[in-house]
Amino acid sequence: MSAAPFPEAIELEVAHLRLRWPDGDTVLPAQALRAECRCAHCRAALLGGHPSPVYRGIALTDAKLVGQYALQLSFSDGHARGIYPWPLLRELGSRGTDTSP
Repeated sequence: MSAAPFPEAIELEVAHLRLRWPDGDTVLPAQALRAECRCAHCRAALLGGHPSPVYRGIALTDAKLVGQYALQLSFSDGHARGIYPWPLLRELGSRGTDTSP
């Protein structure tokens, strides 16, 4: 199994995260990233039948590398538990949340 490609650049903006991959850019809105959080708390809520809230107006406040495999994102609602592996971020971009030209 080959390792997921590492982005060449990571640009954090309040409204979105831009990842520059060897084969192009992915721009992911903060709202979509917050809705896709896979931390234990968010997964438990989903498995418990609680609908995922709509995160209108949510902002990205920080992004930290987790080893060579992921980012840990922080949001304006104080949530900072989710780890977003490179394959998940690539998948989110391919689902149509990518807003790059």
